[in-house]
Amino acid sequence: MTRRSRAIYGVGVACALLLSVGIGLFIAQVFRNVIHNRLKKEITLTEGSRVFETWKNPPPPVFMQYFFFNVSNVDDFLNGAKPMVTQVGPYTYREYRPKANVTMVENGTRVSAYNPKTFVFLREKSVGDPAVDAITTVNIPAWAVMNKVKGSFWKSSMVSIWMNSIGSTLFTTRTVDELLWGYRDPLLTRLAPSYPDVEEIFGLMYKKNGTNDGEFVYHTGEQNYMDYGRVQTWRGQSQLSFWTSDQSNSINGTDGSAFHPLLSKDERLYIFTSDLCRTIFMEFEKDVVVKGIPAYRFTPPRAVLASKEENPDNEGFCVSPNECLGTGLLKVSPCRKGAPVVASFPHFYLADQKYVDAIEGLSPQREHHQTFLDLNPTTGIPVRANKRAQINILINRISGFPKTKALNDTIFPVMFLNESVVIDDASVKRLQKLLMIETVVSNFPLLIVGLGAIMLAVLVILLVRAHKQKTTAEEDTSYTPVSDKEKEEHENGTFIGLTPKADLQS
Repeated sequence: MTRRSRAIYGVGVACALLLSVGIGLFIAQVFRNVIHNRLKKEITLTEGSRVFETWKNPPPPVFMQYFFFNVSNVDDFLNGAKPMVTQVGPYTYREYRPKANVTMVENGTRVSAYNPKTFVFLREKSVGDPAVDAITTVNIPAWAVMNKVKGSFWKSSMVSIWMNSIGSTLFTTRTVDELLWGYRDPLLTRLAPSYPDVEEIFGLMYKKNGTNDGEFVYHTGEQNYMDYGRVQTWRGQSQLSFWTSDQSNSINGTDGSAFHPLLSKDERLYIFTSDLCRTIFMEFEKDVVVKGIPAYRFTPPRAVLASKEENPDNEGFCVSPNECLGTGLLKVSPCRKGAPVVASFPHFYLADQKYVDAIEGLSPQREHHQTFLDLNPTTGIPVRANKRAQINILINRISGFPKTKALNDTIFPVMFLNESVVIDDASVKRLQKLLMIETVVSNFPLLIVGLGAIMLAVLVILLVRAHKQKTTAEEDTSYTPVSDKEKEEHENGTFIGLTPKADLQS
């Protein structure tokens, strides 16, 4: 075997080996499974893991924006006209939310933590000064008290007299600071001595700056990566007691700050939100890219806040059979001390059109009012998020309060919030590095196949050259007549060469 033949044979064997191994590894997804198993082990809520420190103290800045609805025709509304509102905002705050009292429990398989939030006002991102800007809106303490005493003629009459004597009306004008962080309400001050559980101070965010909403216990994800960040208990309970069915009272999913790696477009993400006192779910909407990072966008569908007729699973959220609201609304009075508070998406986005039509000045828009989560599917890390929710008050005619006699049932918008976050640049670099490693390792079999393809090309070149050289050699060694005579003799018959006699003698 010549050197050239041995080279061709060696290249052929290497080519076949590389192609078969590469294709086999690619089909079996061996390297992809290896890197994914590594991710499952590293993305856990345990000391020393890749994500534990950032989970305890998230680096991306979180911003909270508040928008208020200023009422411009209070007197007309009280006489039966459609209310007219104007959106005022945003009033923007930087939100700090490091986890506190983080403790490993249950032999390290769970982690407990508190989620305190602190808000710092950002004038440069706001439309005005919250200490100066005044908003005319629903007098929530008055409506809460009236709803509390309705059904009792004596109590209703007494509260009505108190309201008249202290000048407490159905609507109030307060500064943004007062509405958010609290003010001393005269009606509550009058009630407090007789009812110890009544707070004299009311504010939409009262006692929510620098405080937490109770202890959470989370699964670490070490035993099952699908449980990463999943809430096991809140305030020591694994089941709520606000609603009328076990399904509605269940605590499912994460708290919205962490999601398991290797997300699928087909799965439904569950999120327990203590603000709504319930679990909601999100579904895949579309692929997006945030700062060069690929992500899946998940959004809550209409079914989350659909009526019981549209989604029977929501029947458990009816406070009573007579208090089932339409699609797009959730009455959260069971976890708001009985106050007639109704939650929705901003401007009644995804709600029945009748709620939008009842208020002059609303215009629901997907771009500005949709809640969404953009999650990197490989790691489950949120790269962008917007949580948007609206606080409304249920206004209606209440027996014993003459000022309400001209009112129709109305879901009156008070304020909506937009809590937003986008991944910071330093986290982007770390995530891009991790994704690059995952891509290279997962596609390593393709590199082997590519190398095999190169060897195949080399083999083809060697075979072509060998064939050409063989053809040239055959042409060089083929028989050619040396003279015209020899040619003619060949044509006339067999030529027999005779040796001269002299040569024989010699």
